Amino acid sequence: MITLKKMLAMVVAAGALLAFALPALAGPVITFGDFDEGKLRIDYKGQFQFLTRDTGSGPNSDGDTSEFNFRRNRIALVGAWGDNLGLYVQTEYREDNNIGPIAVSDGGNSDFQLIDAQLRLKVNPMLQFRIGKFKYNLTRENLEGCYAPLTLDRSLFIRASLAGDGTRDKGVAMFGNLFDGRFMYRADVMNGRNDSVSAPDSNFRFSVRGHISLGDSETSYGYKGTYLGAKKVVTVGAAYQTEADVAYADVANQAEAVDYKAWTVDLFAEYPWQDVGTFTLGAAYVDYDLDDAYKGADPDPEVINLNGQKNGGYVKVGYLFPNMPLQLFARGENWSFARLNNVFDQEINFYAGGFNYYFKDGDLFAGADLKLTMEYSVTDFDQEGTFLGQTTEDFNTLVAQIQLMF
Repeated sequence: MITLKKMLAMVVAAGALLAFALPALAGPVITFGDFDEGKLRIDYKGQFQFLTRDTGSGPNSDGDTSEFNFRRNRIALVGAWGDNLGLYVQTEYREDNNIGPIAVSDGGNSDFQLIDAQLRLKVNPMLQFRIGKFKYNLTRENLEGCYAPLTLDRSLFIRASLAGDGTRDKGVAMFGNLFDGRFMYRADVMNGRNDSVSAPDSNFRFSVRGHISLGDSETSYGYKGTYLGAKKVVTVGAAYQTEADVAYADVANQAEAVDYKAWTVDLFAEYPWQDVGTFTLGAAYVDYDLDDAYKGADPDPEVINLNGQKNGGYVKVGYLFPNMPLQLFARGENWSFARLNNVFDQEINFYAGGFNYYFKDGDLFAGADLKLTMEYSVTDFDQEGTFLGQTTEDFNTLVAQIQLMF
């Protein structure tokens, strides 16, 4: 149980984060070329958190666990040569993370990686390319900006199966906007499972995605979880992804090769009413299928657990006050996992609520350069207990986060 003492600590931590936060500034821009047609900008993007959960510590792992840590901690280079050629390179460093999506670990990790490295080509609005390492084209939730979510973060359970880095992959994507931005198409060819030893064969992963904008158009490669009332948006999307011979259902005998298939549908709507406020709604369903490999005699460990075979979805809602930069939000999710922590047909219900408060010099609604978020969430398992040495029990989590970009 999260005690009053923990909640007071959360409030103090949030106050301290705000007290020392500096106004957000635009990153420095270097120009070059005979006519300054070349530009290179350096950005920093950070999300620093105080987290507390009512499980995970002590000899029986049933005591409260608390930590300060970074959810994201990134430096990016954004470059352009004219209007049709660009690049984006982004690094991240994280260490000693204790509290994860469904478990508390010893926090012994140390991770520095290049999470994005992409060449951006624009022939015209109808034909554009991404080449390198970037987000693959399946769920809207994954394509929403990490620093522009409606709630504290995107779904903790929506990552694709056997996708290497989870949210990104290496390959080539083609996309474009048709009919004055009312329709966007996307198609990509990516590495998929980048493991030639464990996989039965080395095949690429293919994705196709499209959306229809019934209100203001969404024409960028990435989406946003909220436009803070700057747009009137109603967008309906769908996608399909597949990769052949991705894993074995019987690893010991290297038999029963299975394919990976996934599909999703999603809806996003945001509407500002003058003097009333801005209302936001997002919802999606996604199905990840691995040909029931988890039922095999010796299934590949990658086809089970959090990013194995599963299906589920989310609904999220938000309300932004008309005359102050305060946004309330709530989120509900339901997921069915083929096998999770040695439990077959496990279900998770996830509920969360909280607020965003946006800070910025001048116009508070011009962007979320400095943002405070607080969220309380409940994670409920359909089957609790200890199964083959792994314990599964419900838990509650409270998070305060300060987001800074400059």
